[in-house]
Amino acid sequence: QVQLVESGGGLVQAGGSLRLSCAASGPPFSGYDMGWFCRAPGKEREFVAAIAWSGSSTYYADSVKGRFTISRDSAKNTVYLQMNSLKPEDTAVYYCAAKSRYYGDLTKGPSYNYWGRGTQVTVSS
Repeated sequence: QVQLVESGGGLVQAGGSLRLSCAASGPPFSGYDMGWFCRAPGKEREFVAAIAWSGSSTYYADSVKGRFTISRDSAKNTVYLQMNSLKPEDTAVYYCAAKSRYYGDLTKGPSYNYWGRGTQVTVSS
């Protein structure tokens, strides 16, 4: 069973940057596509970004394209989300998730089997 632990959240002013990390343990990291999702107060969980098991493909929500970058380091079993030009509407709890590389849509939450506990990102105006 994959265990995921997020870190790197915090309070930042609009226009600032944060880098979220998600450390994975358990089965081989290379067997999993990885994603980031967020949930703002009073809203449903939303897709943010995803990266294929090989690192060769990445996917982003329209709202973060050009501002956020997802990457993975297989040697460290870690996936990152670099968040630049942050906006107050990016405020949310951000969750890391893992899914088998063999099936499921990387942009859909129900495709993911394993979830971290989340890290809070707050962007002040």
